[in-house]
Amino acid sequence: MEAAAYLQFRELEEHHWWFRGRRAVYLGLLRHELAGHTPTRALDLGCGVGGFLDGLAQLGAQVYPTDLDRNSLLRCALRGFGRGVVANGYALPYRDGAFDLVCLFDALEHIPDDARALREVARVLAPGGRVVISVPAYPFLFANNDRVACHYRRYTRSTLRRVLTGAGFALERNTHTNVFLFPLILPAVLLLKAKERLLRQSPDRQRTNLSVPLPRALHRLLAGVFTAELPFSRRFDWPAGHSILALARKPQ
Repeated sequence: MEAAAYLQFRELEEHHWWFRGRRAVYLGLLRHELAGHTPTRALDLGCGVGGFLDGLAQLGAQVYPTDLDRNSLLRCALRGFGRGVVANGYALPYRDGAFDLVCLFDALEHIPDDARALREVARVLAPGGRVVISVPAYPFLFANNDRVACHYRRYTRSTLRRVLTGAGFALERNTHTNVFLFPLILPAVLLLKAKERLLRQSPDRQRTNLSVPLPRALHRLLAGVFTAELPFSRRFDWPAGHSILALARKPQ
């Protein structure tokens, strides 16, 4: 990931509507699907600056942050999560079956060989353990934001299903997220892509769509709209949205 993107994440994760909304929806849906089961050990693979660690700890698990960026793990340690290790998704320094839960929140799209990484995730999961994955949706929306964040791809639900089942997982949930705001996001991204193409503008490697300044009140409103999809997500999988969240289980 570009240094600019990491800096933005550190500054914005507490109040930006996207970070707040996805934490509420992803952790809320995960809690619902666990149905009271408490994972003993959870791995946050590609944890970044640790935005999900507190929420995972509230599920009752011992949480282990893992990332390629040492500075991000130092930030996690300052938040009270000092078990972090620097590692990539291909060779995790944990024994077979070490975890009940592995989380990849907006991490899989950063890994060149996602199939290989998920096979490694399957190795460190105990039989019956679960993996939860969030990814950006729709390849046709690949834009400057993806380049700055060093994304290798965006997904459809079918491509995410294939890579999970190919790694031996049994898919349990496969739903779009960021649903209610998607009708606003879609034309905005397409307009920016068209502008870059027509004006032959060079992509700005220091800016993402998170760079746009917004009033705090608007952040609260947008986070509330994002979070409003959660009661419905507990009941069914959404057919469209800006992101995708999948939950899968390693067979017993």
